[in-house]
Amino acid sequence: MDSSDNDRSEGRFRGLAIFFGSRQMRGMSRLLIFGLGYTASRLATRLTAEGWMVAGTRRSGVLTVGSDAVAAEIAAATHILSSVPPEAGADPVLAAHGAAIAASGAWLGYLSSTGVYGDTRGGWVDETAPVGGGRRDARTQADLAWQALRPAGVHVFRLPGIYGPGRSALDRVIAGDARRIDAPGQVFSRIHVDDIVAAVRAAMRRPRPGVYNIADDSPAPGRDPIEFACDLLGRSYPPLEQLDGAALSPMARAFYSECRRVANGRMKRELGIRLRYPDYRAGLRACLEETP
Repeated sequence: MDSSDNDRSEGRFRGLAIFFGSRQMRGMSRLLIFGLGYTASRLATRLTAEGWMVAGTRRSGVLTVGSDAVAAEIAAATHILSSVPPEAGADPVLAAHGAAIAASGAWLGYLSSTGVYGDTRGGWVDETAPVGGGRRDARTQADLAWQALRPAGVHVFRLPGIYGPGRSALDRVIAGDARRIDAPGQVFSRIHVDDIVAAVRAAMRRPRPGVYNIADDSPAPGRDPIEFACDLLGRSYPPLEQLDGAALSPMARAFYSECRRVANGRMKRELGIRLRYPDYRAGLRACLEETP
């Protein structure tokens, strides 16, 4: 699934303020994260280890959108990142704090989705491709709104299917939830969570505002990572289901209605990224090492 599906569990950011780091120092880099989901939490852990002060929000707790506490964090932040997807057709972070974020002077980043490109029938898409033709209209509007937030530019990271430790084909196979869907000609792009972290950190070190596709080098059919995960675990493959006859939720069936290959050349050229996990095989092998 694309990025909004993968980070949905923590996408509703109202709530608990999580502070990484033991103390605040004058001149210290300070990141405010809206929506401490799977990807953003991985980034926060990494930056904290490097000496950053990181404040973030979850679903419930003391740091709430529209509060004085959030306004104070915006004013104090050297960097601001949102991983919050649209709600009810609008971006809740921009609705509540857009003006303050734009005026803050902080580095700005937004985790968007490659779903904004819609269906390309398997064709390659780079950052110059048109957006807004698919099922992610609200996401497209949020993506464009973040880009327009500041004349000097914002870093917008468009993400495909996110996977990593605790959230991969390995975990679905172990849980018995893995399915092999036979969808001839269907391919999907993916990205390991640690390569997203590397891309965001690179943009923080050498700011180059703009839109970036953050994807691996090898789009592949959805069944391929499941089969490879089974091979790694020594498990039998789940039965092969034909797409037309498979019992899928409306969301899952809509997911299969789009097919595209996501080009990552700009990420490599302008952010200097060398992917640690250029395909799902390398990524799943690494995930296996972190599987209990």
